[in-house]
Amino acid sequence: MARVVVSLRIMPQGTDIDISGLEAKAKNEIVDFCGSEEFKAEVQPIAFGLKALNLIFVMDESKGSTEELEKNIAQIEGVESVEVIDVRRAIG
Repeated sequence: MARVVVSLRIMPQGTDIDISGLEAKAKNEIVDFCGSEEFKAEVQPIAFGLKALNLIFVMDESKGSTEELEKNIAQIEGVESVEVIDVRRAIG
C-alpha cells in the first residue's frame, strides 16, 4: 500500500486557547491512530486574533478514512472543529 500525506485544520474555540498545548494533544492522537511521527505544524492567522492549527502528517493508505481520528481530535478540550483540507498520495 502507498503512503498518503494528510492535512488537517484544527480550529480552537477561541483566542485564549493555548495552540501549542492543542498541537501536542493532537499529535498524540495522530500517533495513536496511525503510528506516524512525521509532522509539520503551521499556525495560520484567521481573523481578530483567532488562529488555526494546520497539521500535516504521513500515514499508510491501508488505514482508510481519517474519520475516527477527526472525532478523537474534536473531543480534545478547546477544539471547535477539525477538517481534512488535503489528502495526497506520497511519491517515492
